[in-house]
Amino acid sequence: MTIQTVSTNTSYGGVQGVYRHASQATGTDMVFSVYVPPHSAGAKLPVVWYLSGLTCTHANVTEKGEFRKACAELGLIFVAPDTSPRGPDVPGDANNAYDFGLGAGFYVDATQEPFARNYRMWSYVTDELPKLVAENFPVDAKRQSVMGHSMGGHGALTVALRNPHRYRAASAFAPIVAPSLVPWGIKALTGYLGPNKETWRNHDTVALIEDGAKYSGFLVDVGEADNFLKEQLKPELLQAACTKAGIPLTLRRQAGYDHSYYFISTFMGDHLHWHAERLKG
Repeated sequence: MTIQTVSTNTSYGGVQGVYRHASQATGTDMVFSVYVPPHSAGAKLPVVWYLSGLTCTHANVTEKGEFRKACAELGLIFVAPDTSPRGPDVPGDANNAYDFGLGAGFYVDATQEPFARNYRMWSYVTDELPKLVAENFPVDAKRQSVMGHSMGGHGALTVALRNPHRYRAASAFAPIVAPSLVPWGIKALTGYLGPNKETWRNHDTVALIEDGAKYSGFLVDVGEADNFLKEQLKPELLQAACTKAGIPLTLRRQAGYDHSYYFISTFMGDHLHWHAERLKG
């Protein structure tokens, strides 16, 4: 699989690149970013996957996430894919809503028309893109972790729970932990997977834990000033599920912080140090 370089910039002694490729999973061109920290020739480095939230592309965290200094110090590759397929022939929401369709792929493989052909973000982020990155960057495939924000926090936690032996660590900022029970998730899962709620459970963190999925532990930050906290995020449901299942959870409620990248960038370093401890152990 070949990639096209869109741009590269030197940062903290490493290289921040943006790349494009033709995706077989989505049937579209996809753009993603990769930061490779300074390293010795021939070294293989641990990789952190970052899944973004609603309305975002690779660019949001790349430009505002403030992860490069920590990644350079810790020797971590940082990969940020897009959130959904894009292009003139890709179907979106009929009413151009922000929370479904373009920019809102929800990290599932859609089964419902007209979305099933392109909206295959689960396959993209768990299969196709990891293979592509491993072929083109100095990745140690045995040392991977995953993190995300909001819709991407939902994606990161479900990816980890369904692939516990691949990802050594998983964390999230303001994740949608129970999409089957909140408006954002109900709309997306109905549209992509259909009305049978049993098919939703593989893409619902709380449901996966209730159904027996295990993981070594999670780090989750939420902002107490987040407008979506009570209706869409419901971190208390994750806390209850993890407690019942015996899954270690560090849930931090950050006073004064909202849903934005001001919040994410503030605690990004904490998360990357937490990941590094588990990736290098």
